[in-house]
Amino acid sequence: MPIPTQSVQTDGFTMEFFRFGRGRETLAILPGLGLRSVMDSADAVAAAYRPLTDDFTVYVFDRRKDLPDTYPVRAMARDTAQALRALELDQTSIFGASQGGMIAMQIAIDRPELVRKLVLGSTAACVTPERYQAVGDWVRLAKEERTDDLFAAFAQALYPPEVYERSRAYFAAAAESVTKDDLKRFVCLAEGMRDFDVTQELHRIACPVLVIGSSDDRVIGADAALQIMRCLGGRPDCELYMYDGCGHAAYDTAADYPERLLRFLNR
Repeated sequence: MPIPTQSVQTDGFTMEFFRFGRGRETLAILPGLGLRSVMDSADAVAAAYRPLTDDFTVYVFDRRKDLPDTYPVRAMARDTAQALRALELDQTSIFGASQGGMIAMQIAIDRPELVRKLVLGSTAACVTPERYQAVGDWVRLAKEERTDDLFAAFAQALYPPEVYERSRAYFAAAAESVTKDDLKRFVCLAEGMRDFDVTQELHRIACPVLVIGSSDDRVIGADAALQIMRCLGGRPDCELYMYDGCGHAAYDTAADYPERLLRFLNR
């Protein structure tokens, strides 16, 4: 039976999420920037992270509906924290991937009482002009409504070449379903990453942290994970793991990714 999409209503907005698993502990997954909502992939996400479901009840969150004209990461984090509180998810573990990792860092800094453990995958504490370059190219293609070129550029940046080549037909077909509203939303979320920087605030994160990067990350670079670890100050409860050959989307391509999360979260 397909996993249903649900909504949480706050005073100022509505945010969609889906839930799977039956564990006593809770895990919130904050996905990265996407051309389509993660709500369209609920069954695939649940299947990929099935190893977590005995120990955790997993909530996967979208961004809020009805985006404002400008929506920086700090505002995304504020809204996601409000959604967590509305669902009474206090002291939950959070896994943020890519842009979701930026949101997760900001929540852990601003609302430490909400976060038990933090996993940061393929993300950066500071979006420099160099790290924004790939995203900026995507924004340009989205504004020009060059959907086929956008999907190709997006997928080539996220995935290793052999994965992209195997999935070219899938990405081409997916591009056909993208609407003008999808492109507008993508641009708003992508532009919200510009100038994100919490390097001077990461010392305020109080919970244990697992940082996962990839040596061949062609979006933000391998050095982004190393920078996060430096900013965390060498704490014994903070760990780093680097994949090789899995690309930016290691959270999709590395077969042992869910088990790696599980080992850290259950420690």
